[in-house]
Amino acid sequence: MIEINSVKNAKIKEIKKLLQKKYRHEANKYLIEGFHLVQEALQGHQQYDYLLATEKAYERLLELANLDDRKVIIINDVIAEHLSATKNSQDVFMVLNINQPKSFSFEYGKWVVLDNLTDPGNVGTIIRTADAAGFDGVVLSKESVDLYNPKVQRSMQGSQFHIQVIQMPILEALTNFKAHGLPIYASVLDKTAKQLANCAPVPQLALVIGNEAHGVSPEVVALADKKIYIPIKGQAESLNAAVAAGIMIYHFS
Repeated sequence: MIEINSVKNAKIKEIKKLLQKKYRHEANKYLIEGFHLVQEALQGHQQYDYLLATEKAYERLLELANLDDRKVIIINDVIAEHLSATKNSQDVFMVLNINQPKSFSFEYGKWVVLDNLTDPGNVGTIIRTADAAGFDGVVLSKESVDLYNPKVQRSMQGSQFHIQVIQMPILEALTNFKAHGLPIYASVLDKTAKQLANCAPVPQLALVIGNEAHGVSPEVVALADKKIYIPIKGQAESLNAAVAAGIMIYHFS
């Protein structure tokens, strides 16, 4: 265990950079914050480089999990505030390795596919919902918000450690699903689409959710085996992407 007391420390500067996408992917590492996420990571046996905590936070962590003191850095309140991506820091952080597989094969199961979703809260909420509904995983297109964005991490609430979450080119993922016989259902606002309530449950599928403003991209719709929609019964123009995804995920769970 080591102790660091200055925000000017080289290690702290290095860790601070992980709040930026560019540096996360250069270092192949990312930062999580808060007791719940750190506990989920420890329970999920995630590979990590450092666990940073104030003395008080470290004492609390000892009640929740067994820690490897060789990876613990004790920090002060000033550093905790410096590293925090939230207004009210919980004074505990973890540096983890980005662990995306080099190759993918989607041979079975129920998956959610996110086509260029840009809101971190929506993405994290959808992943958390897919986890709660018992889906096997979530695929984010390369154009979607970065999976390791701090807001996405907080919104997932640890679900990233329970199911597979992969960020990759969407057409590559959908081609792989089709090759293994998984039907692709695209959520669209289209006269030719089928109302969700009239869609029978299926044992496996890839459910595509589109961009908050523009929906599912045309090239993705072209690959869909079925186009589906949720009817709007009131005067709202549309549903929030995460809400719509939640309704559809549970319909097919």
